[in-house]
Amino acid sequence: MYQLDLPWLLLALPAPLLVWWLFPAHRETSASIRLPFFSQVAEAAGVRPTEGSVIARRTWPQLFCEGLAWCLVVLALARPQFVEPPIEKVEPQRDILLALDLSQSMDAKDFPDADGKPLARVEAVRQVVADFVSRRPGDRIGLVAFGDAPYPLAPFTMDHALIEMMIADAVPGMAGPRTSLGDTLGLAIKMFEKTTVPEKVLILLTDGNDTASRMPPLKAAEIAKTKGVVVHTVGIGDPAASGEDKLDTATLQKIAAGTGGRYFFGGDQMQLASIYQVLDQITPEDQKNLSWRPRVELFHWPLLAAVLVLAGFHSLVGAAAIMRRRAVA
Repeated sequence: MYQLDLPWLLLALPAPLLVWWLFPAHRETSASIRLPFFSQVAEAAGVRPTEGSVIARRTWPQLFCEGLAWCLVVLALARPQFVEPPIEKVEPQRDILLALDLSQSMDAKDFPDADGKPLARVEAVRQVVADFVSRRPGDRIGLVAFGDAPYPLAPFTMDHALIEMMIADAVPGMAGPRTSLGDTLGLAIKMFEKTTVPEKVLILLTDGNDTASRMPPLKAAEIAKTKGVVVHTVGIGDPAASGEDKLDTATLQKIAAGTGGRYFFGGDQMQLASIYQVLDQITPEDQKNLSWRPRVELFHWPLLAAVLVLAGFHSLVGAAAIMRRRAVA
């Protein structure tokens, strides 16, 4: 569509008429003697009389061309524009960081699948987490793997195909045999510091307890709370085991409760899938739609037309004057 950015400037259209009305041309009269036989006197003196004062008057073509040029100049000042169709951009309002435990214990084949058959823990996690990622088209998602230490596999991105590929390539033990829960929370806090979204969510999945962190997990959770990071914890290990393989449910519950998140326990693949369905419900998509309409400036066209109208009129008048002089000569 076409529009004027400064339509109020069209009020200047009658300005020349107001100037002509408020400030009329200066007229001056002087004393003179009227001679009824002036022509005979001039002929006897051998001179040719001329007009003593000439008042230039505009012709109708001149008035039309100058009026048209003024209208075009005012139109250019009003900035005509062509407004293009709106362009919309969806801006995510939430960043989700997935932290997956890839210690050596994730290779244990003791996780029941939908049919009750034993399945490697990491295989069940791959399927469920990848399905969760596919449900979040409007969120930026990052991925962290942790074992002896946490390692960022993917920054926050809208390229969910990349996240799904990194999850599919996850291998138990690739980050070391132990579990660094506290250091993983510390890395997540650093990654969230570089984001500007209002909501920051960490989903942490582990099958053991903290055995390799330099930062205590509960201390890291306190820092996460001050940074506005909500941590949901998911445990899939055996709470009755001993040593490094024992799932520290008490710590996971405190981490989640201290940051405003929730703790879940997945005993089999169906429970794990239902956990991520609940996480999908409690973190609904939150997006901000940005819309703007590009504008193309068109003021130069009426301005060019005004110049051409005046130039064309004065060119024709000049050419006519030259022809008249030649005819007289």
